[in-house]
Amino acid sequence: MRQYQLKETKEVKKIVCNKCGKEISVVNGHAREGVFSVDQTWGYFSEKDGERHSFDLCESCYDELLDSFLIPAEITE
Repeated sequence: MRQYQLKETKEVKKIVCNKCGKEISVVNGHAREGVFSVDQTWGYFSEKDGERHSFDLCESCYDELLDSFLIPAEITE
């Protein structure tokens, strides 16, 4: 007797930068260039309590974001 398990998988087909609209190439579910992805669920002490914010930035838009910081991000290699 054979027993089967139903598998459902999700694979990324397309990524678009939320800031500039650039389409980022995806092959076999993997981005072909740098992408900064955010998935933030805001907590109790926030005015956004319970909201989930998700977005992607291309590397150029990420660099612009970092350049806008008053206190630089900590970057290590």
